[in-house]
Amino acid sequence: MARRKAAASLTHVDPEGRVRMVDVSAKAETRREAVAEGEIRMSAAARRAIRERTVAKGDPLQTARIAGIMAAKRTGDLIPLCHPLPLTSVDVDLTPRRTGYRIVARVGTIARTGVEMEALVAVSAAALALYDMLKAIDRGMEIGPIRLREKRGGRSGDYRRT
Repeated sequence: MARRKAAASLTHVDPEGRVRMVDVSAKAETRREAVAEGEIRMSAAARRAIRERTVAKGDPLQTARIAGIMAAKRTGDLIPLCHPLPLTSVDVDLTPRRTGYRIVARVGTIARTGVEMEALVAVSAAALALYDMLKAIDRGMEIGPIRLREKRGGRSGDYRRT
């Protein structure tokens, strides 16, 4: 009984404990934006290869940017209960840091549900693309933490990580 009651309060679980996709048809379409961030730490040799443009596979930063954009667009295919959303913008920035790169994804839509997952998936895919491009130089790269930095719009209001 307690399990059923707890499950009923979760939006993606029905009163019998079965997983479901949330019905958002009654919600209004509003402008929504989410920003996620993450890091990838890598060796000095990997950072140098990026700077000197000597990575055999091509430009890892542009590849990571494209991977992040493409992944954001396919989030509904990757995360089982996410709604496919019509994205109006996806921007992926990669900033050099002392130990690697900071990745920030900003995603926008006009829809009935938010784009937090799309922003998080964009950061994740960009980091994984960097790993793939540089693994011949450094297999010890570390990815994370990846987190939501902020979101705007929707019924639950705005959120900003402090």
